[in-house]
Amino acid sequence: MTRIYLDHAATTPVHPSVRDAMLPYLGDKFGNPSSIHDSGREAAEAVDYARQAVAALIGARPEEIIFTSGGSESDTAALFGIFLARQDKGRHIITTAIEHHAVVHTCQALEKRGARVTYLPVDQYGLVTPEQVAEAIRDDTIIISIMHANNEIGTIEPVAEIGRVCRERDIIFHTDAVQTVGHVPIDVAAMNADLLSLSAHKFYGPKGCGALYKRRGVRITPLIYGGGHERGLRSGTENVPGIAGLGAAARLALDEMDTEGPRQAALRDRLLDGIEQRIPDIIRTGHPTQRLPNSASVCVRYIEGESMLLNLDMAGIAASSGSACTSGSLEASHVLLAIGLEHDVAHGSLRLTLGHDNTDEDVDFVLDTLPPIVEKLRAMSPLYPGRAAS
Repeated sequence: MTRIYLDHAATTPVHPSVRDAMLPYLGDKFGNPSSIHDSGREAAEAVDYARQAVAALIGARPEEIIFTSGGSESDTAALFGIFLARQDKGRHIITTAIEHHAVVHTCQALEKRGARVTYLPVDQYGLVTPEQVAEAIRDDTIIISIMHANNEIGTIEPVAEIGRVCRERDIIFHTDAVQTVGHVPIDVAAMNADLLSLSAHKFYGPKGCGALYKRRGVRITPLIYGGGHERGLRSGTENVPGIAGLGAAARLALDEMDTEGPRQAALRDRLLDGIEQRIPDIIRTGHPTQRLPNSASVCVRYIEGESMLLNLDMAGIAASSGSACTSGSLEASHVLLAIGLEHDVAHGSLRLTLGHDNTDEDVDFVLDTLPPIVEKLRAMSPLYPGRAAS
């Protein structure tokens, strides 16, 4: 059976060039970067080279890159780190109702430690405005965390304008850019970002490795203590193979972004248009134009997303319903509820996210396969008006 992978927002395959960059550090080049002998220097050079590559990808300085285990750790390190470092100045945090759980759950944990959190509402497309952010700022606001693009519906937020508001008010601005780094151009200076989270496995790198950008001059309190690694901000012997892979993925993204983004956007548009033309009672989710180039998301009325996913999987198509981190839950997506969808509609969500290897033929296969699956599931649904009338 032909397998078509359309779940790149959940994770991407490790690119062959990335794997090749990692292999030496899983074999003969096994040294500890903190060691002063030749094997250690060899490993340290790999870490430094990767740090330069990641910095180049987002327009940062190499010394502003802190390697972590991934996006969730980077988000936690940013929010906890600022809260601990600045709580004498205030305890108010601003974020949105559609953030990834790595931010939402961290904010909830901070609330138990005395933080006061404002969760800004979004519009029907998942957008929050700079004006909303400005109105929510208080004298005790210490950090604002707004994701660059939503992982479920693909909407890209106006982070540069929000960052400007933060800079004018001397408030730290953090953005979770896990879904955008490697897919769209990033310039941390233009975004007015003080802190930015990224993860290797979202752009053809390995799982278990990511980074936190920390603008020079921003002070955070570390969460992990030990040998003073990563300039004392994240102790622990570096994951050299993973970091080498992250660096290789960053270089690959820089090389291919200008061509791969538009190619995937064209596939995305054809996929969305085709679904809407062939299946009635479809609701597109996310902003029509201000969205990730590879992200197609819809809600299919009158059916359960889980059943749709199982039928697609049996047909050879890997997709998701909402975010991968919550796809095993029967709860409706907090993102879809936040954009105003009813629970029964939100349960019919379908997210199709494209990647390097997807083609026009893949889109054609989905457009031929999905409609009969929807028709079959609706025929069994007591909610479907067509069934009730038959």
